[in-house]
Amino acid sequence: MSKRLPSRIQIDLRPLSPYHAFDQIDGRHPWQSAVEEGFVPYYVRRLEKGRVAYFNFDLAREMGLLPPDHSDELTPELEKKLLETFSIQIINEYDMQNGVRIPKHLIKEHPHMATRYLQLQHANKRGRTSGDGRSIWNGYFRHKGITWDISSRGTGVTCLAPGAVQANRPLRTGDEEFGYGCGRADLSELWGSALVSEILHLQGIETERVLAIIDIGKGCGIGVRAARNLLRPAHLFLYLKQGRLDALRRATDYFIRRQIDNGVWNFDFDSPDRYRRMLKEISRSFARFAAQLEREYIFAWLDWDGDNVLASAGIIDYGSIRQFGLRHDQYRYEDVDRYSTNLNEQRGKARLTVQVFAQLVDFIETGRRKPLPTFANHSSVREFDREFERRLREIFLEQTGLNRQQIEQLMREKKALVESYYSAFLALEKSKTKARVQKLPDGINRPAIFNMRKALRELAGAFAREPELMHAGAFFTAEELLALITASHAKRSDKKLTPRLRARIERFLKLYTRVINSACGNAARAAAELKQIAQRAEQRNRAARLTGNGAEFVVEEIMKAQKRGLSFNEIYSALQLFIASQAADPATKGRRFRPQSLASNAGRLYEAFVRIAQEFEEDI
Repeated sequence: MSKRLPSRIQIDLRPLSPYHAFDQIDGRHPWQSAVEEGFVPYYVRRLEKGRVAYFNFDLAREMGLLPPDHSDELTPELEKKLLETFSIQIINEYDMQNGVRIPKHLIKEHPHMATRYLQLQHANKRGRTSGDGRSIWNGYFRHKGITWDISSRGTGVTCLAPGAVQANRPLRTGDEEFGYGCGRADLSELWGSALVSEILHLQGIETERVLAIIDIGKGCGIGVRAARNLLRPAHLFLYLKQGRLDALRRATDYFIRRQIDNGVWNFDFDSPDRYRRMLKEISRSFARFAAQLEREYIFAWLDWDGDNVLASAGIIDYGSIRQFGLRHDQYRYEDVDRYSTNLNEQRGKARLTVQVFAQLVDFIETGRRKPLPTFANHSSVREFDREFERRLREIFLEQTGLNRQQIEQLMREKKALVESYYSAFLALEKSKTKARVQKLPDGINRPAIFNMRKALRELAGAFAREPELMHAGAFFTAEELLALITASHAKRSDKKLTPRLRARIERFLKLYTRVINSACGNAARAAAELKQIAQRAEQRNRAARLTGNGAEFVVEEIMKAQKRGLSFNEIYSALQLFIASQAADPATKGRRFRPQSLASNAGRLYEAFVRIAQEFEEDI
C-alpha cells in the first residue's frame, strides 16, 4: 500500500540573500578533527556593536563570499551580515570563572578555536603555553575547489597569550596590566595590515590579506584576515619539539592534503614519499620567498620558531613587517626585551626553517628525533641554497628591466658577467652612512645612503631616450650618478666622492652597460628593446614607494579622514587608487578601479597618501 501524500507541501520560495555564503563561517574548521590537541576551544558572543571600517571587496569576490558582479558598495544588508559574522568576542576563562552573564541568543552555536603553536616570546620553548593570544579562527570557506582559512584578531585574550601565561591566571579582555594580555587590537595596526598586505599581494608576494576591519570603539577593532592556508611552521614544530610523533604526523598530513587540494602542490597524497616531496616543495618555496624579501627590501622577523611566517612561505602578522626604501639591512626591531634579526639574516633564518622541516620529516619516517645540527648539510638545505642564489639574481635582473627570455639567456650564457654586475651593484646598495647606529622609536638602524632602485630606473630611462649612448659605453659620470642616487638623509661625509667610491661607481656603470648591450642583442633591435627595458625598470622600481614609516602616516591620514566625516566609500576609493599606484601592474590581478576626480574628497585624500609616500620613500 502506498503512503498517502500530504495535501499541501510547504516550499520556501524566498530568494537567498546575496550574502548567505557568510553563514558557512561558523567556527567549525577541519583542523579541529585532524589535530584535536592543536587548539583551545572558545564559545563566542556577538557584540551587537561596531561598524565596518574597511572591507576588501576584491578578496571577498575571489573567495566566493560575494557574487562576481557585486559592486564595491557597502550596503546596509552587507554591513549587517559582516557585523553578525565578525563583531564577536570570546567567552574566556575569566568570564566563566566570574560568572559573566551573557544572553543565550548572543552566543554562537559552535565553538571557535585558538590554535597552539611555538612562539619565541614564551618562556616555554616547546609550545606548551603558546599560540593565538588574541585571535580565534572564524572557520573556513570553500569555493571553486579552493579552501580559504579565516581568522580574527582583537577578539579577546586567550589562555595562550604571553600576558595570561605571565600572570598565571585568567585575564579579563581589555585589561592592560600584563604585556600581550589585553586581547584587543589597535585600529591603526589593523589599517596598516590592510594597506601593506594588499600592496605586497599585488607585488606577487605570498601573504595573508585583510578581509575586513570592524571598528568596535575607543580606538580598538577586530581585524579579519584570510589566506588559502593560515598554518605556520610553528603549528607543526611544537609537536616536533615535544617529541609527539602521532600528533606531528597528523598535523603534517593535514598541511600536505590542504596544499594538494588547493592545487599548490602537484603530487598524490597517497604517495609513499609524500613527506620528502613536501620537503622539496618547502625548500624551494622558502628559498624563493627569502630571496624576494631580500631583493624587495622587506623586513619580516623570521626566526627558529616558525611563528612570523606562513608554512606556505608567506607573510603573516604585520605588526613588525616593514618595506624599506633603501637597503636598510642594519635595522633591527625592538620587541620588549630583545632585538629582531635584520634583513641580511633573514636568509639564514629561512634556511634554518628548512633544516627544521628536514628534521621533522626524518622524525616522521624513522620514529627517532635526531639533533637539529645533524641536518645542517641535508640535501633539502643545499637545494635551498641553490634556489635562493638563483632566484636572487633572477629578481635582480627583473628589477634591471629584463624580460624572462633575456634573463634566462644571460644566466645560461654569461653567468660570470651577471655575477660581476650583481657584485658591483651590491657594493653600492649596501653602503651605509659613516654616522653611528641610530636609536629609533621601535628599534635601531644605521641607514643605507644610495637609492639603487632609482639608479636602475633612471639609467634605463636614459638609454631609452638616447639609444646611441648604450654603444658609446659612457653616459653618466661618477659625479652625476652619485648626485642622482645619494639619499636625502645622507651626511656631508657620505657624499664625498673618494677614489674608492669613484672606482665602485665606474665599475657598476661599465658592467650595467655590458649587461644591457648583451640583453638587447643587435643594433637593429636595440631601440625597441631599450624602450621595453625602461618601461619594466620603471614599473619594478617606482618612485614614491610606500615604506614602513610612510605607511604609519598614511594610516594617520585615514583616521583623520574618518574624524572629518569622510564616508566609507570615499576612504575606500582613495585607498584602492593608492594601492594600485604602488603595484607594477594591478590589472594582472583582475582588480577594478573607478576613475576618481582629484577635486573630490577621495581624490584629495589619495593625493595626501601620495605626498606621504614621496616624503618617506627612502626611509625604513
